[in-house]
Amino acid sequence: MSKKLKVDVVNAEESLFSGEAEFVALPGIEGELGILPGHTPLITLIRPGLVRIRKEGQEGEDEFFVAGGVLEVQPNNVIVLADVAIRSKDLDEAKAKEAMDRAKEAAKNASSQIEVAKLEAEISMLAEQLRILQKLKR
Repeated sequence: MSKKLKVDVVNAEESLFSGEAEFVALPGIEGELGILPGHTPLITLIRPGLVRIRKEGQEGEDEFFVAGGVLEVQPNNVIVLADVAIRSKDLDEAKAKEAMDRAKEAAKNASSQIEVAKLEAEISMLAEQLRILQKLKR
């Protein structure tokens, strides 16, 4: 059995990570998932949160904020197809707060239930992003 995973993290615009890792953790729709080489095949939705990738011989972990998407796991291959994915080092608290304020204001003036639902989903994603930023600061 291989001791490495081939991991890809992509969003609609670009590939953020492609390489080998010894462990991946991310927020599945049913809870936190930890994936090691040899994991049982799985396809599931992911919720907003932090994807953590530990490479062999690396002290820390590579971290990415994802706003949801799909996870595919094969025994030695992990693919994260994210709606939105941002390297944790590229997260900007001021921009996230500004976007949150705009979304809240737009929700007050929304004219349809569909528009309100979209804005509430955006607000929820931004709130999780801000929570992750606070956690990363510590």
